[in-house]
Amino acid sequence: MSLNTKFEPDKSEWVSFEDEEEDRTWLLDVTFLTSAWNCIYSRGCKGVLKEDATELMHGCCSYGAHFVDQADADRILEISKKLSVDDWQFKQAADKANGPIKWAKNSKGSITTKLKDGACIFLNRSDFHLGAGCALHQLALQDNISPMEYKPEVCWQLPLRKEDLTEASGHIISKITSWKRRDWGKGGYEFHWWCTEDEIAYSAKNPVYITLKDELIALIGQDVFDKFTKYIKKSNSKATVKYLPMPSKQRDIT
Repeated sequence: MSLNTKFEPDKSEWVSFEDEEEDRTWLLDVTFLTSAWNCIYSRGCKGVLKEDATELMHGCCSYGAHFVDQADADRILEISKKLSVDDWQFKQAADKANGPIKWAKNSKGSITTKLKDGACIFLNRSDFHLGAGCALHQLALQDNISPMEYKPEVCWQLPLRKEDLTEASGHIISKITSWKRRDWGKGGYEFHWWCTEDEIAYSAKNPVYITLKDELIALIGQDVFDKFTKYIKKSNSKATVKYLPMPSKQRDIT
């Protein structure tokens, strides 16, 4: 059975915190958040197509960005107006196509970025003078602004995944973990490769909760982030902890 079809059970350590401002419990994946995962776009990323697409340098942009809501799409549409032809390889193509966003046709449809030549229209390719990479991300760096401010929510959150479960009482359980193949539906199992399942993506010097600190705080808030950090430091002070490279394995605590 090939990697892209086999079932991988969760083998994670979890910790929960009550939200002091909302009727919510936060459930955090300790194993992934303390792992050495980091984005390896242009450094070994094979993309998410059905075959190895390393040379295309599409990363996870092959299918475009799916906006979380109308406000998310409207925000990106306004930011896209800041991009010039020197910033964005496909600006003229977007203008001819009446904009870079494909709006939902009905209540069940999702709002996405349009595709150009097999990937998100915002993705500059390797033959562009700025090199390969998201035009929105590149503009943010140019403006000395966090890319979170300029990119669709799903794009800056990856590979973090926030999932909300509302109980009958109205209480919300919010789970923070990593995106797995199954989270993308049936199409996820067709990916030739997915970064959170490959050891080559676990090469950072610092754990995820440090390297993605800003993204985590945006998702869970400063208070919960501080509680999580305190928990990790306290846990490590009581044992010799060795963090294994893959999130499918639990921490080795001796």
